[in-house]
Amino acid sequence: MKYYRTVRPFKAISFDLDDTLYDNHPIIKKANQSIIEHLNQTYPELAELTEKQWLLYKEIEVAEFPEIRHDVSLWRTQTLTRIMIIYGIPEYKAIKYAQHAFSEFLKLRSDFVVPKDSLQLLNKLAKIYPVIAITNGNVDEFKIQLNDKFKFILKAGNGFKSKPEADLFIEAARRLNIEVSDILHVGDHLISDVYGAQNNGAQAVWFNPNKQSLSGAMLLPTVEISRLDQLYKLL
Repeated sequence: MKYYRTVRPFKAISFDLDDTLYDNHPIIKKANQSIIEHLNQTYPELAELTEKQWLLYKEIEVAEFPEIRHDVSLWRTQTLTRIMIIYGIPEYKAIKYAQHAFSEFLKLRSDFVVPKDSLQLLNKLAKIYPVIAITNGNVDEFKIQLNDKFKFILKAGNGFKSKPEADLFIEAARRLNIEVSDILHVGDHLISDVYGAQNNGAQAVWFNPNKQSLSGAMLLPTVEISRLDQLYKLL
Protein backbone atom coordinates (compact mmCIF):
# COMPACT_ATOMS: atom_id res chain seq x y z
CA MET A 1 0.00 0.00 0.00
CA LYS A 2 1.47 3.35 -1.07
CA TYR A 3 0.30 6.88 -0.28
CA TYR A 4 1.02 9.56 -2.88
CA ARG A 5 -1.27 12.23 -1.43
CA THR A 6 -2.92 12.89 1.91
CA VAL A 7 -6.30 11.21 2.01
CA ARG A 8 -9.00 13.83 2.55
CA PRO A 9 -12.26 13.01 4.32
CA PHE A 10 -14.77 11.50 1.88
CA LYS A 11 -18.50 10.85 1.96
CA ALA A 12 -18.95 8.03 -0.58
CA ILE A 13 -16.95 5.27 -2.25
CA SER A 14 -17.28 4.45 -5.94
CA PHE A 15 -15.93 1.34 -7.61
CA ASP A 16 -14.99 0.52 -11.14
CA LEU A 17 -16.27 -2.99 -11.97
CA ASP A 18 -14.23 -4.74 -14.70
CA ASP A 19 -10.73 -5.73 -13.54
CA THR A 20 -11.32 -4.17 -10.13
CA LEU A 21 -13.90 -6.36 -8.40
CA TYR A 22 -13.13 -9.32 -10.70
CA ASP A 23 -10.59 -10.30 -13.36
CA ASN A 24 -12.31 -9.30 -16.59
CA HIS A 25 -9.59 -10.06 -19.16
CA PRO A 26 -10.14 -13.84 -19.49
CA ILE A 27 -13.92 -13.31 -19.40
CA ILE A 28 -13.92 -10.88 -22.32
CA LYS A 29 -11.39 -12.94 -24.26
CA LYS A 30 -13.56 -16.05 -23.99
CA ALA A 31 -16.74 -14.09 -24.78
CA ASN A 32 -15.22 -12.59 -27.93
CA GLN A 33 -14.07 -15.98 -29.15
CA SER A 34 -17.44 -17.55 -28.39
CA ILE A 35 -19.47 -14.85 -30.12
CA ILE A 36 -17.39 -15.20 -33.29
CA GLU A 37 -18.09 -18.95 -33.23
CA HIS A 38 -21.78 -18.19 -32.69
CA LEU A 39 -21.84 -15.86 -35.70
CA ASN A 40 -19.96 -18.41 -37.84
CA GLN A 41 -22.43 -21.14 -36.98
CA THR A 42 -25.65 -19.12 -37.02
CA TYR A 43 -25.30 -17.04 -40.18
CA PRO A 44 -23.95 -18.71 -43.36
CA GLU A 45 -22.80 -15.33 -44.66
CA LEU A 46 -20.50 -14.97 -41.62
CA ALA A 47 -19.05 -18.48 -41.71
CA GLU A 48 -15.56 -17.16 -42.50
CA LEU A 49 -15.60 -14.15 -40.17
CA THR A 50 -12.54 -14.06 -37.90
CA GLU A 51 -11.87 -12.22 -34.66
CA LYS A 52 -9.18 -10.19 -36.44
CA GLN A 53 -11.71 -9.00 -39.00
CA TRP A 54 -14.19 -8.20 -36.24
CA LEU A 55 -11.62 -6.01 -34.48
CA LEU A 56 -10.78 -4.25 -37.74
CA TYR A 57 -14.41 -3.32 -38.38
CA LYS A 58 -14.76 -2.24 -34.76
CA GLU A 59 -11.91 0.24 -35.24
CA ILE A 60 -13.38 1.46 -38.52
CA GLU A 61 -16.69 2.13 -36.76
CA VAL A 62 -15.14 4.25 -34.02
CA ALA A 63 -12.94 6.09 -36.54
CA GLU A 64 -16.06 7.15 -38.45
CA PHE A 65 -18.17 7.80 -35.34
CA PRO A 66 -15.74 8.82 -32.53
CA GLU A 67 -18.48 9.51 -29.97
CA ILE A 68 -19.57 5.87 -30.09
CA ARG A 69 -16.59 4.95 -27.89
CA HIS A 70 -18.58 6.30 -24.96
CA ASP A 71 -21.18 3.55 -25.35
CA VAL A 72 -19.60 0.10 -25.73
CA SER A 73 -22.96 -1.61 -26.21
CA LEU A 74 -23.97 0.66 -29.08
CA TRP A 75 -20.45 0.39 -30.51
CA ARG A 76 -20.67 -3.39 -30.60
CA THR A 77 -24.22 -3.46 -31.98
CA GLN A 78 -23.46 -1.00 -34.78
CA THR A 79 -20.27 -2.86 -35.67
CA LEU A 80 -22.21 -6.12 -35.88
CA THR A 81 -24.81 -4.47 -38.11
CA ARG A 82 -22.10 -3.05 -40.39
CA ILE A 83 -20.38 -6.43 -40.72
CA MET A 84 -23.60 -8.25 -41.50
CA ILE A 85 -24.53 -5.78 -44.23
CA ILE A 86 -21.04 -5.90 -45.75
CA TYR A 87 -21.17 -9.70 -45.78
CA GLY A 88 -24.45 -9.69 -47.70
CA ILE A 89 -27.23 -9.76 -45.13
CA PRO A 90 -30.07 -7.32 -45.98
CA GLU A 91 -30.07 -4.25 -43.74
CA TYR A 92 -33.48 -4.87 -42.17
CA LYS A 93 -32.35 -8.36 -41.16
CA ALA A 94 -28.90 -7.20 -40.10
CA ILE A 95 -30.37 -4.76 -37.57
CA LYS A 96 -32.46 -7.51 -35.99
CA TYR A 97 -29.68 -10.11 -36.09
CA ALA A 98 -27.17 -7.68 -34.58
CA GLN A 99 -29.44 -7.06 -31.60
CA HIS A 100 -29.79 -10.81 -31.07
CA ALA A 101 -26.03 -11.35 -31.38
CA PHE A 102 -25.39 -8.58 -28.87
CA SER A 103 -27.79 -10.23 -26.41
CA GLU A 104 -25.82 -13.45 -26.81
CA PHE A 105 -22.55 -11.61 -26.21
CA LEU A 106 -23.91 -9.94 -23.08
CA LYS A 107 -24.83 -13.35 -21.68
CA LEU A 108 -21.34 -14.65 -22.44
CA ARG A 109 -19.49 -11.65 -20.98
CA SER A 110 -21.63 -11.85 -17.83
CA ASP A 111 -21.18 -15.60 -17.32
CA PHE A 112 -19.00 -15.63 -14.21
CA VAL A 113 -19.12 -15.39 -10.44
CA VAL A 114 -17.76 -12.36 -8.58
CA PRO A 115 -15.18 -13.43 -5.96
CA LYS A 116 -16.61 -13.78 -2.45
CA ASP A 117 -13.94 -11.46 -1.06
CA SER A 118 -15.19 -8.66 -3.28
CA LEU A 119 -18.80 -9.21 -2.23
CA GLN A 120 -17.87 -9.28 1.44
CA LEU A 121 -15.89 -6.06 1.05
CA LEU A 122 -18.84 -4.28 -0.57
CA ASN A 123 -21.19 -5.46 2.16
CA LYS A 124 -18.90 -4.20 4.91
CA LEU A 125 -18.18 -0.85 3.27
CA ALA A 126 -21.89 -0.25 2.61
CA LYS A 127 -22.49 -0.26 6.36
CA ILE A 128 -20.25 2.80 6.68
CA TYR A 129 -20.51 4.73 3.40
CA PRO A 130 -22.78 4.96 0.39
CA VAL A 131 -21.13 2.57 -2.08
CA ILE A 132 -21.75 3.02 -5.81
CA ALA A 133 -20.29 1.75 -9.09
CA ILE A 134 -19.06 3.83 -12.03
CA THR A 135 -18.19 1.77 -15.09
CA ASN A 136 -17.44 2.15 -18.78
CA GLY A 137 -18.46 -1.47 -19.32
CA ASN A 138 -21.74 -3.24 -20.00
CA VAL A 139 -21.73 -6.24 -17.69
CA ASP A 140 -25.17 -7.48 -16.61
CA GLU A 141 -25.08 -6.69 -12.90
CA PHE A 142 -28.15 -8.85 -12.25
CA LYS A 143 -26.59 -11.94 -13.81
CA ILE A 144 -23.42 -11.57 -11.73
CA GLN A 145 -25.46 -10.67 -8.62
CA LEU A 146 -24.00 -7.22 -8.06
CA ASN A 147 -27.29 -5.39 -8.55
CA ASP A 148 -28.01 -5.19 -4.81
CA LYS A 149 -24.47 -4.44 -3.68
CA PHE A 150 -24.53 -0.75 -4.61
CA LYS A 151 -26.71 2.24 -3.91
CA PHE A 152 -26.70 2.59 -7.70
CA ILE A 153 -24.60 1.68 -10.74
CA LEU A 154 -23.74 4.26 -13.40
CA LYS A 155 -22.70 3.08 -16.86
CA ALA A 156 -21.26 5.10 -19.71
CA GLY A 157 -23.61 5.59 -22.64
CA ASN A 158 -27.18 6.89 -22.86
CA GLY A 159 -25.94 10.47 -22.78
CA PHE A 160 -23.04 9.93 -20.36
CA LYS A 161 -19.49 10.06 -21.70
CA SER A 162 -17.15 7.34 -20.47
CA LYS A 163 -14.41 7.84 -17.92
CA PRO A 164 -12.07 9.74 -17.80
CA GLU A 165 -14.65 12.36 -18.82
CA ALA A 166 -16.45 14.07 -15.95
CA ASP A 167 -20.02 12.98 -16.77
CA LEU A 168 -20.30 9.89 -14.59
CA PHE A 169 -18.54 11.49 -11.61
CA ILE A 170 -20.80 14.56 -11.80
CA GLU A 171 -23.93 12.42 -12.09
CA ALA A 172 -22.83 10.28 -9.13
CA ALA A 173 -22.32 13.37 -6.97
CA ARG A 174 -25.69 14.79 -8.07
CA ARG A 175 -27.52 11.60 -7.11
CA LEU A 176 -25.75 11.43 -3.76
CA ASN A 177 -26.27 15.15 -3.13
CA ILE A 178 -22.57 15.67 -2.47
CA GLU A 179 -19.63 17.23 -4.33
CA VAL A 180 -17.41 15.24 -6.72
CA SER A 181 -14.56 15.99 -4.31
CA ASP A 182 -16.42 13.98 -1.66
CA ILE A 183 -16.04 10.77 -3.69
CA LEU A 184 -13.26 8.22 -3.22
CA HIS A 185 -13.05 6.25 -6.47
CA VAL A 186 -11.44 2.79 -6.63
CA GLY A 187 -10.31 1.39 -9.97
CA ASP A 188 -7.58 -0.42 -11.87
CA HIS A 189 -7.11 1.82 -14.91
CA LEU A 190 -4.58 4.65 -14.74
CA ILE A 191 -6.40 6.77 -17.30
CA SER A 192 -10.11 6.07 -16.94
CA ASP A 193 -10.05 5.57 -13.16
CA VAL A 194 -7.06 7.38 -11.66
CA TYR A 195 -6.81 10.29 -14.09
CA GLY A 196 -10.60 10.38 -14.49
CA ALA A 197 -11.17 10.72 -10.74
CA GLN A 198 -8.26 13.01 -9.86
CA ASN A 199 -8.71 15.32 -12.86
CA ASN A 200 -12.37 15.80 -12.04
CA GLY A 201 -11.91 16.51 -8.34
CA ALA A 202 -12.44 13.10 -6.75
CA GLN A 203 -9.79 11.11 -4.89
CA ALA A 204 -8.45 7.98 -6.57
CA VAL A 205 -7.40 4.64 -5.16
CA TRP A 206 -5.43 2.74 -7.79
CA PHE A 207 -5.99 -1.01 -7.55
CA ASN A 208 -2.75 -2.48 -8.85
CA PRO A 209 -2.59 -6.23 -8.09
CA ASN A 210 -0.06 -6.91 -10.85
CA LYS A 211 2.44 -4.28 -9.66
CA GLN A 212 2.33 -2.20 -12.84
CA SER A 213 4.62 0.80 -13.16
CA LEU A 214 3.34 4.33 -12.64
CA SER A 215 5.66 5.72 -15.32
CA GLY A 216 3.72 7.79 -17.79
CA ALA A 217 0.77 8.28 -15.46
CA MET A 218 -1.10 11.50 -16.23
CA LEU A 219 -1.82 12.08 -12.54
CA LEU A 220 -0.69 10.24 -9.44
CA PRO A 221 -3.36 8.40 -7.46
CA THR A 222 -4.13 9.32 -3.89
CA VAL A 223 -3.32 5.79 -2.78
CA GLU A 224 -2.13 2.60 -4.48
CA ILE A 225 -3.27 -0.80 -3.24
CA SER A 226 -2.51 -4.33 -4.37
CA ARG A 227 -5.39 -5.98 -2.46
CA LEU A 228 -8.92 -4.68 -2.11
CA ASP A 229 -9.01 -5.47 1.61
CA GLN A 230 -6.38 -2.74 2.10
CA LEU A 231 -9.24 -0.27 1.69
CA TYR A 232 -10.17 -0.93 5.29
CA LYS A 233 -7.08 1.04 6.33
CA LEU A 234 -8.61 4.16 4.81
CA LEU A 235 -11.76 4.03 6.93
